[in-house]
Amino acid sequence: MSELLQFLVSGVTVGAIYAAIALGFTLIYNASGVVNFAQGEFVVIGGMTAAALIGAGVPVWIAAPLAVIAGMLVGVLLYRLAIRPAREAPLVSLIIITIGASIFLRGAMQAVFDKQIHRYDGFSGDAPLRVGGATILPQSLWIIGGSIAVFAFLAWFLNRTRAGRGIRATASNRMAAALVGINTGRAMNLSFALSAAIGALAGVLATPVTFTSYDVGVLMALKGFSATMLGGVGSPLGALAGGLLIGLIEAMTAGYISSDYKDASAFVVILLVLFLRPQGLFGARITERV
Repeated sequence: MSELLQFLVSGVTVGAIYAAIALGFTLIYNASGVVNFAQGEFVVIGGMTAAALIGAGVPVWIAAPLAVIAGMLVGVLLYRLAIRPAREAPLVSLIIITIGASIFLRGAMQAVFDKQIHRYDGFSGDAPLRVGGATILPQSLWIIGGSIAVFAFLAWFLNRTRAGRGIRATASNRMAAALVGINTGRAMNLSFALSAAIGALAGVLATPVTFTSYDVGVLMALKGFSATMLGGVGSPLGALAGGLLIGLIEAMTAGYISSDYKDASAFVVILLVLFLRPQGLFGARITERV
């Protein structure tokens, strides 16, 4: 029983990271219809920036917000320099641009930082907690709480604020939104900034547990995309649920089958979702008149 509980704790911890990445995917998709495959690089930017600052002697409570701000600035630059100039291009071209941006950011981080693996101490120390026979790192509670807080913030922001409703209107019909006075350019800027900030926050919270290096963003993005597909593209609740489920599936696969198949399980999930329920668990079924 304690073994199962340990797997559940590990799965929820990793799943909360995937959920945060999936929430970033969801925000960009809802604003622009684009799947941003550079989302995983923002996780690395957050973690590597925080590690560099903490290594230089900056207190973690200063380094963490600065790392999130750095990710946010890169997200805005990505939109202004790469996405906005090509906004009239076909959707496939925009997705390819985000893949190119991911490759560029990976090379830039290798040059700015290094090729080493980095981590830093957990926010509340590294002394494990014992709960029901399972070992829980205090940082795991930060990760889980951070993902839930991000979900709650997005639900409030998109539904209760003028800026959030502007993003939703822009996603629904950009021309109609502009005609009623919504600054669609600002809405797009804000959505990319928030998405990048969410990714960077995930990196800041996860690095004490998962470690980070310049090249882990691709796998992070693919896991986050798997969570997005499982939960339903465009659904914040689906992103949260999908991330937690992917984490649990990975933990159970590693624990009861083999750790060699842990990473493959996420991609098996994508195939199953595409075959059995393309709209995901919480996605709306789309019907078209012909």
